[in-house]
Amino acid sequence: MKKRVKLHGFIIFIAILSIILLPGIFLRNSRIDFVDEILTTLGIALVLLGQIFRLSSRGFKSELSRNGFALVERGPYAFVRNPMYLGILLIGLGLVLMLFKWWAICIFLIFFSLIYIRLILQEEKKLLRVFPGIYQEYRGKVPAIIPSFKTLARAEISNYLPLKFSWLKREIGSIFGVLTFAILVKSWEIIRGGGYLFCLQRLTKLLLMVILAAGLAAYLIKKTNARAKSI
Repeated sequence: MKKRVKLHGFIIFIAILSIILLPGIFLRNSRIDFVDEILTTLGIALVLLGQIFRLSSRGFKSELSRNGFALVERGPYAFVRNPMYLGILLIGLGLVLMLFKWWAICIFLIFFSLIYIRLILQEEKKLLRVFPGIYQEYRGKVPAIIPSFKTLARAEISNYLPLKFSWLKREIGSIFGVLTFAILVKSWEIIRGGGYLFCLQRLTKLLLMVILAAGLAAYLIKKTNARAKSI
């Protein structure tokens, strides 16, 4: 676990250092247009959704897995087998869409595949040893990281994304850090392309999206608490 954290931290450090030292290569040009606005809006939406996925899956697993002695198949784990990694994928894609040139998507997906697919395969070998019959059946029903269209079509979001305020409180630092980094870099891009007034207008839209995401989180917390009281 410690090696994994160090590896991820090193990769994030290299990515930030590359942006600081070589902004002209990685970041989009300063021209602000309709396409940039669409990409930025979609990017921030993916970042916020990815954060909710991470919060829900980590908190849900910590309460139900009994330190690895129980296989979790409900909640976000009924959506995909690796919802935390799905959250990281959404956050990464969102940051790329917000800040970087289009070809950076390819680089991100390559790095993501090299790191996380290997981790998924290693974890699945362990789960097959610990829960041989149960996990084999579970793996046959639930996709690894990309949800099926059928699941998306019939999904009731509160069933797949339970959320508690205590889970949110534990992760608030990392959420604030990612959003602050993305907004600061994007603000610099917007100021170069449209000036301070235009930057203020765009930041108002981003703030509105953050408020909507907070509303979604509040809805999920309310539904989770109501479901817990009914049991």
